[in-house]
Amino acid sequence: MVEGFLSGLHASPLKGFSQEFADYRQYMPGDELKRIDWKAYGRSDRFYIKEYQEETNLRAYILLDKSGSMGYGEKISKLEYAKYLAASLAYMLIKQKDSVGIATFDKKIEEIIPPSARRTNLMMILRTIAQASAGGETSVHDVLFQLAQKIKRRGLVIVLSDMLDDPEDVLKALRSFRYRKHEVIVFQILDKDEKDFPFEESAIFSDLETDSEMVVTPGLMRSRYRKRFKEFLEFCHRNLLESHIDHTVLETTTPYDKALFAYLQKRARLV
Repeated sequence: MVEGFLSGLHASPLKGFSQEFADYRQYMPGDELKRIDWKAYGRSDRFYIKEYQEETNLRAYILLDKSGSMGYGEKISKLEYAKYLAASLAYMLIKQKDSVGIATFDKKIEEIIPPSARRTNLMMILRTIAQASAGGETSVHDVLFQLAQKIKRRGLVIVLSDMLDDPEDVLKALRSFRYRKHEVIVFQILDKDEKDFPFEESAIFSDLETDSEMVVTPGLMRSRYRKRFKEFLEFCHRNLLESHIDHTVLETTTPYDKALFAYLQKRARLV
């Protein structure tokens, strides 16, 4: 599937974008004044321009939510869907000779593999993805804050999560990556049932993270539930975009190839 994406997209949709300082050179008429290093001027009383070397390779970090709520799904769980996307993205990035790492988490960071472009690193990432199982409570915002502290070098952060946590806290945590100059992509993965609430008969609903239970009569709360969930999604989308964070909602009923190909085409148009 990913091989088809790479051959179909002429320019890489996930490009390296950072710069590294290379050297100084003397200011020449016509150079932009904003490129003058004023500290160097203060030391030498001469005008110098900083020159940079473009990095050709990207450093990407895939953050995979494996909390209990990600285990929901009848035909395929949200976690299974996220695992296929994570594996596809990791393979694509390695094929582009980019460095990629992964962290899996629920209430805490479970596994973390630093970014590398080596094929052996890809095999370690795929093994980690395959072994991830849903369980445990969610603390998306706490974990993201911790990871923002750990990820020092600027790169691309890809979050795969249902984001079923306090949205304001999650937003603050994601902004902490932006403060550190990372580019951030959020794939919010949901089951269709969570948006539509199609249930008909009264039933006992069980929390997949805390095991608490509640008797629910769907017909009495369907319209209110849908309204609240729509407001939740709109809040996430609006505030993430305002924070310059790329946000895409994916339902598990959408085939992987269509979901990923549509997203990469959108990225390619924006590059």
